[in-house]
Amino acid sequence: MISEKKAMIKNGAILSLFALVTTGLVTLTQIMTKDQILLQEKKQLLKVLEQVLPKDIHDNELYLDCTIVNASFLGSKKPHKIYRATKDSKPVALLIESTAPDGYSGNIDILSAVYLDGTVAGVRVLKHKETPGLGDKIEVEKSQWITKFDNIQVKSEQDMRWAVRKDGGIFDQFTGATITPRAVIGAVKRASLYAQNETEMLFNAPNECAGVDK
Repeated sequence: MISEKKAMIKNGAILSLFALVTTGLVTLTQIMTKDQILLQEKKQLLKVLEQVLPKDIHDNELYLDCTIVNASFLGSKKPHKIYRATKDSKPVALLIESTAPDGYSGNIDILSAVYLDGTVAGVRVLKHKETPGLGDKIEVEKSQWITKFDNIQVKSEQDMRWAVRKDGGIFDQFTGATITPRAVIGAVKRASLYAQNETEMLFNAPNECAGVDK
């Protein structure tokens, strides 16, 4: 009986030690890879920022100049970053994170670069769960559809051109998938309207990205 109790204590101690070692290794791995993960995230962010807005349009580091807003008009109440492009210290464009809440498989996170007159410079999808082979054509790696927003202006909230052709607009829908492009078009249109309506406020807001390299 005593030997069984000792065995149980011993086994318990071994399991506890194993758990501590495992937890320690996981924590150490997280610490060691944290900087690498942050570096990769920064590289991906820079890549996307450069894709949606030409380098010669601005002379500031976009990822070091942003404000964060909670605006339901951008598709959800979660915080959205808005990067500010300037040239010779003068406002040029806004790069707006927004959400399409009405995607076929859920939220679609988008980055739209918008000039001050509401003309779209470029758009990229940051995150989505749309159906492979159908809705994932919103990815630039799968299709050039997302580039069709380039250089198109949103004139007003009643601008009926901003819809799929099936609804009387100028944008193509996907074969077998209309919900996804509808959602993205709506989100980009809202981002452009937000940029036009809130330009002064967004450029005057405190910089919340200034210390990201520190």
